Amino acid sequence: MSRIDNDRGQATVLTVIFLVALLGAVALVLDVGSWFREQRATQSTADASALAAAQALPDSTGEAALLADEYLAKNGGGTADVVFSSGPVANDSVTVEVEREAPGVFSKLFGIESVTVHARATARAGGLDAARWVAPIVVNLKHPKLQCGGPPNKPNPCFGDATEIELEHLHKPGSGDAAGAFGLINLDQNDSGSVGGSTLGDWILTGFDGYLEPGQYTSVPSAKFNDSHIKNALSARILGDNELLFPIYKTITGSGSNAIYDIVGWVGFTVTKYQASGSTGKVWGSFTKVLWEGIQSNSGNNLNFGTRTVELVE
Repeated sequence: MSRIDNDRGQATVLTVIFLVALLGAVALVLDVGSWFREQRATQSTADASALAAAQALPDSTGEAALLADEYLAKNGGGTADVVFSSGPVANDSVTVEVEREAPGVFSKLFGIESVTVHARATARAGGLDAARWVAPIVVNLKHPKLQCGGPPNKPNPCFGDATEIELEHLHKPGSGDAAGAFGLINLDQNDSGSVGGSTLGDWILTGFDGYLEPGQYTSVPSAKFNDSHIKNALSARILGDNELLFPIYKTITGSGSNAIYDIVGWVGFTVTKYQASGSTGKVWGSFTKVLWEGIQSNSGNNLNFGTRTVELVE
């Protein structure tokens, strides 16, 4: 055999080895990419499971754990470790750690059947320092259906009970403190003018597009409740999404169009019927617990009327 023939044989062997190594590297790259995608999917599942669990907090850690497990089972499975912790309020936070096996395909050629991916997420439920999509109908703090017992500074509305609130006409200072009264307010604190029925109707139909904090808000004449825009908006909400967010007022200063409402919190209300005729105005429905868009409170001192927001904190 000549030297040239011998060299050619070596080149063939080296080429085969190189091709095998190259194919192996490509295969591992494909599997590693698949594992990274599974890691991102697992993190998304952990995030969503934590947010789902937080919806039941701080009232029920048992229900929260079930929600986390249910969400995990419907979104790829795996094993989850659910742990509760306390922030401003006891048991207001939940951490979900998810573990999954991500199988390999080409990596099996190298004896790697699968890798384990991990993800961790923490969500917290809290009251609102500011709320978005608020309706301009306010309800008195003294309404009996907002006072179903509970510790001081933590009101406990009678959720689900049939409730009636009546329009309060502000004829004299302080008259708005009558228990059960409701009124209309201008939600736009940058607007010192009179707000029209069309705008009020839009706020009832879709909510105010801004984050509103507790504080002082000006009155809108109660006669506006008879405006056709408001009636149409209420009718549309009753037929569709009938869950509104009402501001709660503690006191009123002044009277008439100069009255100022002191807003102290927010409460969900499911409206089922209304009456607007002449000087008469009533809204029927029930107070309800709601998860709402807003800025979460970082303290446990805010008044809580069953309105909460959940968000990822880790």
